[in-house]
Amino acid sequence: MNDSNLIILVLYYSRHGSTRKLAELIAQGIESVPGCDARLRTVPAVSTVTEATAPDVPADGAPYVELSDLEECAGIAVGSPTRFGNMASAMKYFWDGTSAQWLSGALSGKPACVFTSTGSLHGGQESTLLTMMIPLLHHGLMVLGLPYSHPELMTTASGGGPYGASHWSGLEGKKPITDDEKRLAIALGRRLAETAVRLGGR
Repeated sequence: MNDSNLIILVLYYSRHGSTRKLAELIAQGIESVPGCDARLRTVPAVSTVTEATAPDVPADGAPYVELSDLEECAGIAVGSPTRFGNMASAMKYFWDGTSAQWLSGALSGKPACVFTSTGSLHGGQESTLLTMMIPLLHHGLMVLGLPYSHPELMTTASGGGPYGASHWSGLEGKKPITDDEKRLAIALGRRLAETAVRLGGR
């Protein structure tokens, strides 16, 4: 990692690993762009027991996100599994705590993209991607999708669409990421990083 490189935040929540795998592919795309480094971060699960607290460091995977990560990044990719056609409560809970960054405009003008995974093929991929964009738009982020210059958008039989990267993980979350899904996730990360570079790392 080069201290002068732009930091692109890849923020995700994953229960069974599928969204995490997409995050890693998006990070791969980001780091294919010279001058850009991906910073993988996750959010803790929301407990139904109000006294429960998450440990400071997750048992495995990426560290938990801090609000400073939002301010330090030049762009952000946000990913969550689908929960009834929307983002998971853990990710929504995180964004509900970003009022200070909204008031200060800390994210305004930065590029962003979204990604998701679903258990069923028509289990809400598009609605999850679209609704995840709403808090990003309120923050003034410039939301990017995938253009149809990527032929995989016309050939995919599982995940991946113009609104962002996605994966059909199957009922038990064990379906492997397809070649089309993989190429689209990497392309989305690359597009995000290239846009951050063009914007001069706001």
